[in-house]
Amino acid sequence: MSTIRARDLGLPFRGETGPYNAITDVPGVMVGMTTLIEGDGPLTPGRGPVRTGVTAILPRGFEKPLLPVWAGTFRFNGNGEMTGVHWIEDGGYFAGPICLTNTHSVGIAHHAAIRWMIQTYPEDFLPVHQWAMPVIAETYDGVLNDINGQHLTESHVLSALMGARSGPVPEGSTGGGTGMIAYGYKAGTGTASRRIAAGSSAYTVGVLVQANHGARQWLEVLGVPYGAEDTPETMDRGSIIVVIATDIPMMPHQLKRVARRATLGIGRHGTVGGNSSGDLFLAFTTKNPPPMPASGAEDIIVRALNDNSFDPVYEAVVQCVEEAVLNAMVQAGPMVAAKPEGRQIPAISHERLRAIARVLRDRSN
Repeated sequence: MSTIRARDLGLPFRGETGPYNAITDVPGVMVGMTTLIEGDGPLTPGRGPVRTGVTAILPRGFEKPLLPVWAGTFRFNGNGEMTGVHWIEDGGYFAGPICLTNTHSVGIAHHAAIRWMIQTYPEDFLPVHQWAMPVIAETYDGVLNDINGQHLTESHVLSALMGARSGPVPEGSTGGGTGMIAYGYKAGTGTASRRIAAGSSAYTVGVLVQANHGARQWLEVLGVPYGAEDTPETMDRGSIIVVIATDIPMMPHQLKRVARRATLGIGRHGTVGGNSSGDLFLAFTTKNPPPMPASGAEDIIVRALNDNSFDPVYEAVVQCVEEAVLNAMVQAGPMVAAKPEGRQIPAISHERLRAIARVLRDRSN
């Protein structure tokens, strides 16, 4: 796995990043992962090879008491799953972690996340009738992983949750992104952040993606075609999950609009949102925490950024998503497919990306 990120190749992304250029630049947000890479050779359902995992995002880290976050979602193409979105649509918030994994492990991740919530916040669940509804999202890793073997266990998910930390976030073939492919190249987990001024204050926008989408011939990098020289693919067989975090005070209807801008971010690399793709986006803010319903006051007072100050927010989201997808690809090494057996899933070429950076540099001179 490479330690080089997309910016290290000279690609001129716009915007000012946070110190880690990661979703964890948003104060309080933590990320943990469990990565499962076991076995080689022909696919034997139930035995491997295993190329999967889970990524856990804690919007408030291990902070107590348990407090929700205001949130909004957007579905660009719905061939996928993200749990909890019905209540986010109606209530405007969720409480607990976000877990990203493979399509056939949503159930075990949901089960484990609820167990973690009850164990971590017993004072919120044991004295009163409180419900847990974590957000679990998926993309399909069955080309590289024995997905039908359902190798992810409750302990794997609990390990990711309990191991969540601030700071740098491992990218590429890590966590839930371990077995993912984007634009025909090895991809997986990617992240990025931006520092912005909105209104009279400074804020942070951070993004984490699980990139598993796009057909090879669509791929562009900062407007320069990349994949046209390689063997084309007939269809987009994957999905992408985008999680957007911020410390900007917002209301749910505003966060829904923020989530929608992820569509423009993924579009910058050329995807059209193929029929088989689940392009599902979630945005949340760590500001203005509402109380848990069972223990809250009758009245809730919140603060929100004026809509007229939102353009820099939208710009930051688009920039972050664009860079995070490429970070996922740049950090991922090649991997051999389990189905069809022996097919090589190549890594994106760092040299070709450096050549694109030179082209862009020459254009600007």
